Amino acid sequence: MEQKSMTALISAFSRAYHSVKNKEKVSDDYLAKDILTQNEYEQISSNMSKGIKFFNPSFNGTQDEALRFIVDNQLSPTPIGRAAFTEKSLENAVKIGAKQYLIFAAGYDTFAYRQPDWARNIQIFELDHPLTGEDKKKRIQKVMKEIPPNLHYISIDFTEKNWERNIIKCSQFEQSKISFCSLLGLNYYLTKKDFAYAINTISSIVPKGSSIVFDYQDENTYTSKAGERVKKQIALTNATNEKMLASYSYLELEKLLSDSDFLIYEHLTPDEITEQYFKKYNQANPEHLIVSVKESTRSDSAI
Repeated sequence: MEQKSMTALISAFSRAYHSVKNKEKVSDDYLAKDILTQNEYEQISSNMSKGIKFFNPSFNGTQDEALRFIVDNQLSPTPIGRAAFTEKSLENAVKIGAKQYLIFAAGYDTFAYRQPDWARNIQIFELDHPLTGEDKKKRIQKVMKEIPPNLHYISIDFTEKNWERNIIKCSQFEQSKISFCSLLGLNYYLTKKDFAYAINTISSIVPKGSSIVFDYQDENTYTSKAGERVKKQIALTNATNEKMLASYSYLELEKLLSDSDFLIYEHLTPDEITEQYFKKYNQANPEHLIVSVKESTRSDSAI
């Protein structure tokens, strides 16, 4: 039995579309299109473009223009923004000593298969639900003859207690090595209790000086200028039966992290992400601007 996460597939589609359609890219996931079937890519394209009136009731244009509008305004900002932020943060962490990269809820992330030279000497772990992980591996086998030797798969279910046992049991994982952990697109689908448990658990199995990166829904976004876009994203996600469960205030996250001995090292608001990571793209594509609506945070364990 296979399990396909529709939100993960749509995220992969948005990264693929961005990489295929643009010369100036925020994040270049050139493998994303390859891990989708042609039918999946075309079906998502068709379904999205047909739903343009939901996203923009006053839109007037072709199906291709409708798809571009939806991708740039609704689908791409979060996946490509958090990917750019995370990969830059990881590169900096590796420069100062990180030896392991743990990708929580890896989904159809392709970093391990297109890893740059600076990542060759670290151990990379993809952690996900066993059914999602198996589907991912089947797709990768069609794209690559062999997986990178520094990549390891670990099956875990974040809604179950003691999921960390599978990480600790992995012979390639070493609790004494500085680790960098990404939890992208994860906390939306966990209760606040389960997310707090995840952060506390990570803190207990990695040494001081390790880092975590995640994006999150600010509880105040609903009343901001981006509120309508966010409401449409939530409606789209709910339609896939993968309901968003939580949003946070900065102070709430600060306390949650502090309780697990993590200190916020870098926190970017949507405007800051747009300025730092989307500026070059937006300058090259003034007719197709991309603006972030989610926060990104990097936290380091207290030393």
